[in-house]
Amino acid sequence: MNEEPRKRRAGGRAGNKLRAGTAVIDQMPWRIPVNPDAPVEPLDAEGVLRIHKTAMRILKEIGIEFLNPEAVEHLRRAGCRVDGTNVRMDEEFVMEMLSKAPSEFTITPRNPERELVIGGKHMVFVNVSSPPNAWDMERGKRSGDFETFKEFMKLTQYFNCIHIAGGYPVEPIDIHPSVRHLDCLYEKLTLTDKVVHAYSLGAERVEDVMEMTRIAGGLSEEEFRAKPRMYTNINSVSPLKHDFPMLDGAMRLARRGQPVVVTPFTLAGAMAPVTMAGAVALSLAEALAAIALLQYIAPGCPVAIGTFTSNVDMKSGAPAFGTPEYMRATQMTGQLVRFYKLPLRSSGVCAANVPDGQAMWETSNSLWAAVQSRTNMVYHAAGWLEGGLIASPEKFVMDCEVLQMIQRYFEEATFATTDEDLAFDAIREVGAGGHYFGCQHTQDRYTTAFYAPFVSDWRNYEAWQQGGSVWTPERAHRIYRQILEEFEAPEMNGDHAEELRRFVARRKQEGGAPTDF
Repeated sequence: MNEEPRKRRAGGRAGNKLRAGTAVIDQMPWRIPVNPDAPVEPLDAEGVLRIHKTAMRILKEIGIEFLNPEAVEHLRRAGCRVDGTNVRMDEEFVMEMLSKAPSEFTITPRNPERELVIGGKHMVFVNVSSPPNAWDMERGKRSGDFETFKEFMKLTQYFNCIHIAGGYPVEPIDIHPSVRHLDCLYEKLTLTDKVVHAYSLGAERVEDVMEMTRIAGGLSEEEFRAKPRMYTNINSVSPLKHDFPMLDGAMRLARRGQPVVVTPFTLAGAMAPVTMAGAVALSLAEALAAIALLQYIAPGCPVAIGTFTSNVDMKSGAPAFGTPEYMRATQMTGQLVRFYKLPLRSSGVCAANVPDGQAMWETSNSLWAAVQSRTNMVYHAAGWLEGGLIASPEKFVMDCEVLQMIQRYFEEATFATTDEDLAFDAIREVGAGGHYFGCQHTQDRYTTAFYAPFVSDWRNYEAWQQGGSVWTPERAHRIYRQILEEFEAPEMNGDHAEELRRFVARRKQEGGAPTDF
């Protein structure tokens, strides 16, 4: 038996040093996946140019509403045509601004071993972000609360296939909005050591999160500004609007060198044309307008384009995800984003209400569309249900199985053609009518030859029945509960932790972020 693979797969406390949580499951080590495949490109060269030109025509002839006076004034100085809040910009200006943006950048959290590369062929996964409700097999559907928020933070830290602690996995409505960001980011920065995110929902929230990230990393202001340490994601108000707080937060991060992902939420047939090419063109116009602004005020600041283009159910108006149209829109957007030489964000989403078959086929469609489009950052990659209204820990665990499969699919071992991989000598040794279980070629590799699942059950029906007839969500529930029972928070420098506590206490005493209630 090959000793090295056995050592790499060790469980218990020794395994914990290499990768969180092998006491519960034997998971893959932490890595930044690299997608070796050529992207799927449904558009020919003419199709790419037609969508690009349509986006440019939208920006030039129709314009975008910028509901932020500071942003409007910047664009006026840049030479754009301004009429109240409506801003129109020419293709030459947009393309000049895009040329200033990096095609790839890193984000370094408080643990530098968790540094990420965003762009190129790299692909990272983000936890479910922003649902107002939670669902699990014991408690059913309920409003989000702080304890459930912390449960999802622990899952986010535990799974090596989750690279970013993005938005709140569930909104903790039992914490007042004025201080919610302080409590949530404190838990996020102490329960995880991964890249974190700031909601662009007011100056105080954005500034507090940047300061907390700086403190948790033990960074000076110069060190914080010197390279990306966290990020924000902003959404346009489709169709054709960018609101005040999103633009305000984006500009604040850009000025301090922190990345901004611009993600229009365009549902074909509702907030965008019913045709996918029209919806993609509209989405791109909205994203490019904001990126042009950010490059004008902070040339070279790291940015990415997000796609959240899907369709609605034309019978009910409800959003649908993981559909054929969603997949094509993601692939098409990927082509255009590569044309602009920027990183791409997409999502692992579904419209199912519980972690059933529908949930997994829709999510798998979304995730494989991300692979096919060469997405660099996959939002909502684990835990999303009900079109983003529910976060589920069982779904989180089940999705992580799929994410690990994608990571294994990327590994060169699955398609290598060295002499050892071609296995001619083994084929000659076994000959006709034999089997490969006992041959040396198999014995040397059997522990690492294939993907080993932690949720899937590969036994036959009778063995599964004798084992209690446990369905997949039930197995996922058991794993989730066991992870919480054995969770250990990552270490943090004691001085940094104390300074972080003092900052949160002071900001709470000052009232946090202003609210109207």
